[in-house]
Amino acid sequence: MNPLALELERVRSSGRPLYDLTRSNPTEVGVPFAAERIRAALAAPEVLRYRPDALGPSSARAAIAADARGDGLVIDPERILITASTSEAYGLLFKLLCDPDDEILVPQPSYPLFEQLVRLECARAVMYPLGFDERWFIDFAELEQRIGPRSRAIVVVSPNNPTGNYLKRSELARLAEFGLPIVSDEVFASYSIDAPVDCVRSVLETAHVLNFALSGLSKLAALPQMKLAWTTLGGPSEQVREALSRLELMADAYLSPSTPALVALPELLAARHVSSSHVLGRVRHNAAALRAGVSGSAVSVLPIEGGWYAVLRLPALQSEEDWVLSLLRERSVLVQPGFFYDFAREAYVVVSLLTPEAELAEGLERLLLHVASRC
Repeated sequence: MNPLALELERVRSSGRPLYDLTRSNPTEVGVPFAAERIRAALAAPEVLRYRPDALGPSSARAAIAADARGDGLVIDPERILITASTSEAYGLLFKLLCDPDDEILVPQPSYPLFEQLVRLECARAVMYPLGFDERWFIDFAELEQRIGPRSRAIVVVSPNNPTGNYLKRSELARLAEFGLPIVSDEVFASYSIDAPVDCVRSVLETAHVLNFALSGLSKLAALPQMKLAWTTLGGPSEQVREALSRLELMADAYLSPSTPALVALPELLAARHVSSSHVLGRVRHNAAALRAGVSGSAVSVLPIEGGWYAVLRLPALQSEEDWVLSLLRERSVLVQPGFFYDFAREAYVVVSLLTPEAELAEGLERLLLHVASRC
């Protein structure tokens, strides 16, 4: 067990209140749901019938396309693949694109499981850095140096987890120039906090290269327990047709999405705004509270364009691990260290904007007192 897990166990066993600023499970932080509509949708007679469809039933794919139109994105239902999760979708896409020892380019800092997901498909993750100068950006000079003869795709996350930066139009155009397929994780796309005017709604906005846009119920509808996600293909028509044909063959070998979730999907999407609008209001409120709270202190909040997370920069007086452990030990405040996400420098910590407002406010106050005591 690592030192953070050990210290966390000590705090919990002591009976002291814990101010957990890492909470990001929407079903455990007081997010409201259209509960009766969800239960009714899952009680439909069709949930008792098994009618497998490798890409997903047409009714479900049509509902996904209709929901996307509501957000201003026009997509073809015939270009959608439904899976049980985005992690499963990554597995299928890396199988599609890679032979053993091929390479996938992955942003850094970002979602910490990318390297593991790539390795599980016998490929290699090659990290490319995100730079920061008032806002986050793709470091194209470094990215270009990391592209090699075995590079098979470029992964982007928009908005990125945890830095919150959206992919910009100029960045998408430059990515397309490399000619590699683009795999874009867009699960947080609808949670805009301070999105700039030059951000893209989806990687599907480019038709120059094969691309894959990932989303799902986990974030879009705040329903991770429904285990349903989807991938929309874009790019040159012939490449899309070939990729869909191969993905259909692989998906047919698994048939993993559950019938109840597929049957309920149209209603789950129609009812999602009860929870998603609350989540959006909370993350915007908490982002503003963080910015106001750190004003005049030795702590700063990095710009947040969208998503559920915020990055705090702490004074580089001690390591991230020391900051995190001492916060937990002395103030009962739990945050995530930046090295969880492969930040290149110290000292950063990550907090969840989905944390209930009162808990975040108390945790932030304790964090600021702790930092002030060290400065």
